[in-house]
Amino acid sequence: MPLLFDWDPAKAASNLVKHGVAFDEAMTVFRDPLALSVLDPDSADEERWITLGSAATGNLLLVVHTWADIGRHRTVVRIISARRPTRNEAQRYREEPPT
Repeated sequence: MPLLFDWDPAKAASNLVKHGVAFDEAMTVFRDPLALSVLDPDSADEERWITLGSAATGNLLLVVHTWADIGRHRTVVRIISARRPTRNEAQRYREEPPT
């Protein structure tokens, strides 16, 4: 299923300043066959997901995003934030098999 990507340009700019991660890099995490995606338990307003995976650059990244099915077997991923994972998050990626 082809993925399309969307984000708020102002949020992307502030994320780059705050976390040093560009959303262009973050979107490549979704190509990682070993990426882990879980529902964000802290999101009350909307269904947000957390995906942890390797970007095309080789950097391990944690990406907060939403999914939206737009028909014709297409999905839009709206990136909300992206950062490098904590030590514990990175360890989980290395130890947990993909589902």
